[in-house]
Amino acid sequence: MTPVEIAIVALAAGGVFFAVVAAVGVLRLPDLYTRSHAASKSDTLGAVLTLGAAALAFGTDVPTAKTVLLLLFMFLTNPTAAHAISRAAYDQGIEPWTTEEEGKP
Repeated sequence: MTPVEIAIVALAAGGVFFAVVAAVGVLRLPDLYTRSHAASKSDTLGAVLTLGAAALAFGTDVPTAKTVLLLLFMFLTNPTAAHAISRAAYDQGIEPWTTEEEGKP
């Protein structure tokens, strides 16, 4: 395997790992705010790593430029959308999850 192929496999594997972490976070975390955090951070990183692998696989063609633009677009929009969703939930009065110890004096 060439170094470029190794980098493609490493980026794709990292992307899959962080996508799985995001999915587990959405399934296992207790409330909207923590789920939103897991989805926005891990999923963005997973998508960016996967798009980086695709950009390397395309080489120096027009699809690489489009992939890089999509990568930048995801870096800007995913965290912004997660923030907007969390802010809307807060404005609607959805309370964050608390542990039982927090309510005790």
